[in-house]
Amino acid sequence: MRMILILASLAASSPVLAETIALQCGDVFDAKAAKLVGARTIVTADGKISQVLPGRVPVPGAREVDLSGHTCMPGWIDLHVHMASQSGPRSYEERFRLDDADYALRAVGYAEKTLKAGFTTVRDLGGEVTLKLRDAINAGAVKGPRIYAAGKSIATTGGHADPTNGINSELSHLLGPPGPTEGVVNGADDARQAVRQRYKDGSDVIKITATGGVLSYAKSGDAPQFTVDEVKAVVATAQDYGYKVAAHAHGKDGIRRAVEGGVTSIEHGTYMDDEIMTLMKKYGTWYVPTISAGKFVAEKAKIDGYYPEIIRPKAARIGGQIQDTFAQAYKAGVKIGFGTDQGVAPHGENAKEFGYMVEAGMPAAEALQSATYRAAEVLGESDLGQLEPGFRADVVAVPGNPLDDIALTRKVAFVMKDGVVYRAASIP
Repeated sequence: MRMILILASLAASSPVLAETIALQCGDVFDAKAAKLVGARTIVTADGKISQVLPGRVPVPGAREVDLSGHTCMPGWIDLHVHMASQSGPRSYEERFRLDDADYALRAVGYAEKTLKAGFTTVRDLGGEVTLKLRDAINAGAVKGPRIYAAGKSIATTGGHADPTNGINSELSHLLGPPGPTEGVVNGADDARQAVRQRYKDGSDVIKITATGGVLSYAKSGDAPQFTVDEVKAVVATAQDYGYKVAAHAHGKDGIRRAVEGGVTSIEHGTYMDDEIMTLMKKYGTWYVPTISAGKFVAEKAKIDGYYPEIIRPKAARIGGQIQDTFAQAYKAGVKIGFGTDQGVAPHGENAKEFGYMVEAGMPAAEALQSATYRAAEVLGESDLGQLEPGFRADVVAVPGNPLDDIALTRKVAFVMKDGVVYRAASIP
């Protein structure tokens, strides 16, 4: 409650309540079919899409928005973000200086940038303050995307999400050894307790760090960090509470254990090979590539002092590989959902991922589908990711045809979430 009040005190006033609006779209992207279907009038009321009419049709009593010359799409979904942070050369020292309130107040700005970039829904995979940011957005206190929040990621001792990594022995002694409450597990019983703690915290999804990570203060970024039994304990307990499980994983062995353990999605997946891709297809496991993060860390690794020296080799090696892995996974027919790992790279630049996906060989229509219809499948939500009656009134519009020029996704002209307009530059 205290965090919500802090967020609300500095937030801009909430947008007006949802009204009946008729969006006169020059073209519409059918996310299920992954194609453009021509001009449509999309009518929204009470936060939902009430009608989708062919052509330009007057709607009595509705406020008309002229989006002729624009392509309307379902609001985009980013399946991997970290709203409470943004990496930089001072990130590692800031953890010793900043409080949760500092991160939360920064997150308010990140959230609005993300929403205005066309991303009306995000899955936040690690960050305790994001639970409160989610609540503040839902309460109308601040502007931002709909958030599915993991809260504290679950790791093993010394693993990627161990909160005591990089802390000297004196501080570690004062803090004490982290356990399931802090998201650190060793064994199946701990794993079950950690999931139950996330339920107590109010999480929407579970995230585990199945291997080392690029930006954690440790030498290895790809070694496995969970046993199959530990993963299975997480997944089984998560299913009890209706949770899906996302697994951060770079190395092949860690990916295999996570897939065999039953996770919903593999995040990053840097070193997966044909064998792993075949296994993922067998289990129906989703792949969330996060090419944007890979590109960003590989570039920043070239700059002296941007990352600690223990991290630079990982960032250069792993970061540079992700796009190539994505290209192979797409050709192999692995199910792909859109995710950026934004918070590594700057918030609001999420749409760069579309360009990287197309650059690697995925058609623009399928890239857009991965952030709409497919991403909604990953979340398990039946009223997101399509522009159809009964679905949430989440709409993003860009000038021109993004299937011909995917870079247009970075020129968002209109954003609606739950029937409320958040961006309409130069549009009546």
